[in-house]
Amino acid sequence: MPHSHHSHSGQFCKHASGRLEEVVLEAIRQGFEVYGLTEHMPRYRTEDLYPEEAKMAVEELATQFDAFIDEAHRLKKRYEMKIALLIGLETEYIADSDLDALDVLLKRLGPRVEYVVGSVHHVNGFPIDFDYDTFRKSVESVSRDTSTEEQAQERFLSVYLDAQYRLFQRFHPEIVGHFDLCRLYTPDLVFSDYPSVAEKVERNVRYTIEYGALFEVNAAAFRKKWDTPYPGRDIVEVILKHGGRFALSDDSHGPHAVGLNYHRLAEYLRAVGVSELWYLQRCETPNSAGRNVRPVRVDGEWWKHTFWNGRVAQ
Repeated sequence: MPHSHHSHSGQFCKHASGRLEEVVLEAIRQGFEVYGLTEHMPRYRTEDLYPEEAKMAVEELATQFDAFIDEAHRLKKRYEMKIALLIGLETEYIADSDLDALDVLLKRLGPRVEYVVGSVHHVNGFPIDFDYDTFRKSVESVSRDTSTEEQAQERFLSVYLDAQYRLFQRFHPEIVGHFDLCRLYTPDLVFSDYPSVAEKVERNVRYTIEYGALFEVNAAAFRKKWDTPYPGRDIVEVILKHGGRFALSDDSHGPHAVGLNYHRLAEYLRAVGVSELWYLQRCETPNSAGRNVRPVRVDGEWWKHTFWNGRVAQ
């Protein structure tokens, strides 16, 4: 303890800040023992660039990602006596071609990508976490044949969960990234209000548990004005019901956000009854995806680790 499996830096992500080494140094300063470096995989179409990337060519994203891998491995070696750095990537699934490109990328980089954070940030080509107006365009784009807002929401959630399931099936990501990002702008939404959607939630949860994934508890939701991290209480209940396992992530977007709101994250986990935490560790035996990492359970009562002193009630 403590750990984070999901992070970004302004050096390699235009909507983050700071250099990657600054992120690592802040994690060391705070006493992190395991810290995952996971920039977004490249996007490959001009229409998928974000406004802050408008002056970039898509080829630059691929070059930038390779530079991230090089720098991450340099830092891994340089600070190996102070922190265990894990080097991974966060997925993008905008079109089916992205999955094909990811397959090529993972084969090319081989063991240099140690693990994968499986995330979906788009529905029907629209980013669902950029701003509210774009989120609404996404909902409307998959729901033009529906007659009510409830039907539109149900269709949107279904498309999101189906994309998530296809991603899980194809790549077996070791970390499930912000499972319920689809309700970023509707935090009070309850999946069980939509029976067909609730079935897909159960399907996705069961599948990832079967192949051995960890579900990240992602503190970034607090920065987005949520009262909980991702996933919300109803999803945590489903995961616990099926015997799922949880890992910590700050999803930092620069050194200022390393470990941010971890005290609230810990209080939440205690409140919802998560008695075990897990983290990833390098190993010699390949996992179901062919990558050499495995989940390891935190010994004892995780909330009694000295990291939490003064952060959460014991």
